[in-house]
Amino acid sequence: MTPRERLRDLYATRALRFGDFLLASGKRSSYYINSKLVLFHSEAISLLGDLLYEATSDLKIQGIGGLEIGAIPMAAAACISYHRAGQSIEGFFVRKAAKDHGSKELVEGVLNAGDHVVVIDDVLTTGGSVLQAIQAVEQKGAIVDRVICVVDRLQGAREALARYDFRPLFTIEDFGIRPQ
Repeated sequence: MTPRERLRDLYATRALRFGDFLLASGKRSSYYINSKLVLFHSEAISLLGDLLYEATSDLKIQGIGGLEIGAIPMAAAACISYHRAGQSIEGFFVRKAAKDHGSKELVEGVLNAGDHVVVIDDVLTTGGSVLQAIQAVEQKGAIVDRVICVVDRLQGAREALARYDFRPLFTIEDFGIRPQ
C-alpha cells in the first residue's frame, strides 16, 4: 500500500461520517469529514507531511501554511518532512480574526513580502476558507505558488481558485462519494 493509499484509508475510517451536517460553507451535506480525527494521529500526520512535501518539492518556496485550525498541524508536518529532506521552510498560519492583544497579527509565523508560499487546508467545499487565508497572505506581500487541500468536496473550490495552481490530494470521489 502506498502512503497516499494509506492516508486515504485513514481518512475513510477515522474522519468520514454520514448523516445530516451543516458545513462551514453554509451548505447541508449527507456526509462530513472531520479531519481533526486524522490530523492528530501519529501515522496519518507523518504520511500527510510526506505527501505535502512531495506535492510541493518542485517549487522554490519559503513557507507553507493556511487558515487555523486545520492548517496548523498540516504546516508543522510539512516542515518536519522538509527538514528530513535537508531543506528549510517556514510554517505559518492565518487567524480567522486578529487578536486584540499581543502582536495583533492576522498571520502568525515568519512570512515576508516577496516570499513564495503554498497555502494549505484540510477539506474544501466552496473554497471560502482558503480564499480568506490567501487574502491575508497576499496582503503581507507573499506570492501564492500553489494551493493544496487534503480533500476537495468538488462543490466549487476549484472554480473559486481558478487563478491559482490548485491541487487536492484527494477528491470526494476517491472515497466513493459523488459530489452533491
